[in-house]
Amino acid sequence: MGRTITDAAEAAQELRRRIDVAGSVVFFGGAGVSTASGIPDFRSPSGLYHQHFSSDYAPEELLSHHFYVAHTKEFFDFYRTMMCAPEARPNQAHLKLAQLEAEGKLTAVITQNIDGLHQAAGSKNVIELHGSTHRNRCRRCGALYSQEWVLATEGVPHCESCGGVVKPDVVLYEEALDEGAIYAAVRAIASCDMLIIGGTSLVVYPAAGLVNEFRGNDLVICNKGTTPQDARADLVCDCDIAQAFAW
Repeated sequence: MGRTITDAAEAAQELRRRIDVAGSVVFFGGAGVSTASGIPDFRSPSGLYHQHFSSDYAPEELLSHHFYVAHTKEFFDFYRTMMCAPEARPNQAHLKLAQLEAEGKLTAVITQNIDGLHQAAGSKNVIELHGSTHRNRCRRCGALYSQEWVLATEGVPHCESCGGVVKPDVVLYEEALDEGAIYAAVRAIASCDMLIIGGTSLVVYPAAGLVNEFRGNDLVICNKGTTPQDARADLVCDCDIAQAFAW
């Protein structure tokens, strides 16, 4: 195991130094990247899985494919309330990553998030492993609808063209990840010489397994709390990721 830093200001200095000397950088992030934007993560004490809802179902159940099929209205009640965040804005981590891409240093952002905040910050090459709440597709004719359109509907949203059910373009539990996204993520990670993993506990597969594709020489993990991959990292920043990207 390499160096561990717990002070965010020190982590920011060290991250900047390492990025400056890196040839190509890829960022692989999870829910912790967006917590500073007011979007709860999943597994922390204040995360989504520890919150209580009026529903009799756990969040994992509400976000499963079989629940979507069997209880579609209840699924959308939860989806609109807890999964869409129209007021959220990019934080310092999103903005710095977009800047690094514009400067030609960062080649890709791979995200498990569905909030679209990387694109809102200006990132162009964003690989969304779990889809996005900003894309909602009619299951019958394929028409696309925005997050705002879905939030303006009630009950189960139906396509204005053909009447089909409009399903969020997000990967639910029991659904497979998009093969194209997986391929793009593997290619990006395998070809970079610095991989920064941020805001993810690295316990959800197959996404967590992507780390094994890294062949570079500098693996950095920036996450509040430990991850199963800390022992192989060259640098571990156990601190707030938004503050660690503040330079």
